[in-house]
Amino acid sequence: MRNLMTLALVLVGTLAIAQKQQFQLDNWRPYDKTGLLMFEAPKDTATTFESVKVRIGGAFALQYQAFDHENNADIVLNANNVNLNQLVGLGNNFNLATANLDIDVALYDGVNLHLRTYLSSRHHPEPYVKGGYIQIDKLDFIQKDFLSDVMKYATLRIGHMENNYGDAHFRRSDNAQALYNPFVGNYIMDAFTTEVGAELYYRRNGWIAMLGATNGKLNQATNAPGVTSPSVMAKLGYDKQLSTDLRFRLTGSLYNSAQSARTYLYGGDRAGSRYYFVMENTLATSSGNYSSGLINPGLSNKLTAIMVNPFVKYKGLEFFGMYEHANGKTNAETDERDFTQLGAELIYRFGKNENLYVAGRYNSVNGETVAKEDVDVTRFNLGAGWFMTKNILVKFEYVDQQYDGYAKTNILSDGQFNGFIAEAVISF
Repeated sequence: MRNLMTLALVLVGTLAIAQKQQFQLDNWRPYDKTGLLMFEAPKDTATTFESVKVRIGGAFALQYQAFDHENNADIVLNANNVNLNQLVGLGNNFNLATANLDIDVALYDGVNLHLRTYLSSRHHPEPYVKGGYIQIDKLDFIQKDFLSDVMKYATLRIGHMENNYGDAHFRRSDNAQALYNPFVGNYIMDAFTTEVGAELYYRRNGWIAMLGATNGKLNQATNAPGVTSPSVMAKLGYDKQLSTDLRFRLTGSLYNSAQSARTYLYGGDRAGSRYYFVMENTLATSSGNYSSGLINPGLSNKLTAIMVNPFVKYKGLEFFGMYEHANGKTNAETDERDFTQLGAELIYRFGKNENLYVAGRYNSVNGETVAKEDVDVTRFNLGAGWFMTKNILVKFEYVDQQYDGYAKTNILSDGQFNGFIAEAVISF
């Protein structure tokens, strides 16, 4: 009760401050509907900077879940004679409400700061700093118009931040910031991590190139030197509004970690899955089993991943696709393994200012597990949404996910979950 009261006071205070200091930063992706179809933050040489200004924003999300699940696994007993492959009973009810706090600061002409804190999440019910970065679009703090011909097209980001691998992370739900996601859940193999590093962008005439490097660690520490090598990222693509009605984008991305104590690319989300308790056993807890319904390929020591994402929007019709291939191994393995993920979203937006939409998604993951299982996981989503205002979204979704190839001793053997979930999102 104390935690809830504290959270309520923080949110009320945040909202009050936000009403007084609400403004738009330069080269910044808004958290409301106007930022919906953006990927990287826009690049513009125009400036509105006058003095240091702080923008307080936030997001809140709440789901109502009605799922069923089943499996056909052998009985596996622990020391207390509890069957570890017995699925937990699922009822129809609300999930834990989640909340974000966003602080964005215009520090100087062409220099912005961003910080996001999870006030409440599935994995961390207590407030938890996700990360932040400083974004540099001009070098006028060195000298007026310093390298202006270069910085007209270049952007530098530095921080302990969400790393720009692939385009799917721009459309995923980031804890309570679920307004960009037309569906409730994220992809099955959810590529997301926050590491300390830097990313350099160059954008010109629709072309975008990015080169980045991090220290390869999600949890920062100075001990165990030499165990984890730096990670390298790269992105190359083209994004252009070809006509009033037609926009086309195509990008390819690379993430490489040559050696790591533990890679976090597919296990770095501290917020947790939107599908609570699915395919979990009777001992499951919400925070302890926060990755329900997700697949982590377990390539923890060495990892090379590529992702290709096409995006096309013609009037109200929108397509987003994904091809992803990950290769690597654990410390205990000598041979490398492969996982492949496919995704396709088709969305039709209509109504006044496209405030309504219907959507469908296909998502599949197949590969070889550490236990040498050749697995195949498929998911179908059907959804719809309504932007009541540019800050309020209500969405509904039917999901069906099936598991094939898992051994009888695995709780996922012949597993399946399906049902309905509704989500309300507020973001400002």
